[in-house]
Order: sequence, then C-alpha cells, then structure tokens
Amino acid sequence: MPVTNISKNIDDLTLTITAEFAAPVERVWQIYADPRQLERIWGPPEYPATVVEHALTPGGTVTYFMTGPEGEKYGGYWSVTAVDEPRSFSFEDGFADDELKPAGDMPVAHSVYTFEAVGDGGTRVTYVSRYETAEGLQQVLEMGVEEGSTQAINQIDAFLAS
Repeated sequence: MPVTNISKNIDDLTLTITAEFAAPVERVWQIYADPRQLERIWGPPEYPATVVEHALTPGGTVTYFMTGPEGEKYGGYWSVTAVDEPRSFSFEDGFADDELKPAGDMPVAHSVYTFEAVGDGGTRVTYVSRYETAEGLQQVLEMGVEEGSTQAINQIDAFLAS
C-alpha cells in the first residue's frame, strides 16, 4: 500500500499522511493537475468524485462532489493558494453545499501537498492538513477523514499501473 505513515497532532492541529509511489514525480503530479485523473483517485472507492471546476493555479478553484453508494452527493472545494509545479501546491480544502459554495459551518483545512523523488524513480508525497481549531480537526477525524483519505491515496498505485 502506498500510505506509509499517518500522524495526527491535536496540539499542532495537523493530520499528516505520507505515501510512496513507484512512478516519477512528474507522473504523480499529473494526477492532481488533470481533473479527469483526479476523479479516479479523489475520495474512497465507494464515493467516486466528479470534478466540476479545476484550476490548479494560484488563486484558482477546484470544485467537486463525491457520490455515495445510495446516490447522495457531498461537495467540496479547494481554493488554491500556491503552486510550485511539480514540487508542491497549497490550498484551502473545505466542504461545499449543493451549489459547490463553501459550507461556512464546516472545518476548513490549510493543506500542503509536497512531491519528492525517492529511490529509483519513485515519489514520496506528504499530505499535510492543518485545521484552525482542535475541534475542527476532531470533527473531520470523527467523520472518517483519516480512513477515507487512506483509501483514496491507496488507489493511486492501481491507477498508475492501468
């Protein structure tokens, strides 16, 4: 499995996931840069994503919804704050309403995804999400963000091999 480490730090308000892939940095980066590829790995397998808007540029927005097994839809958005292709990108990661507008009553993560070459042509990605409050971090942990993120990230190897 690609996920090699998960750490939760309530004091620092962070959830950090580290994963390694048997593909070059540029190839792994492309998954996030291309909305059709992102759809293949964003969200757990039973909650496939549909990307509606995708601008992975500073000031850009990515909006999407995941569809659950019973047809229920869960919206989300990224407000992209920085991009250093193919090394990293930063964004505000939040929940969205039915119109894919930020849901003001839900926690927002300040996320940084970092891509680095490792070994013989592999890539290590470090996913860091920092929340504004311990309550916000605890809320998303109780909602299953750790398990869902792990399932989503662990789909990347199979996608890369296809």
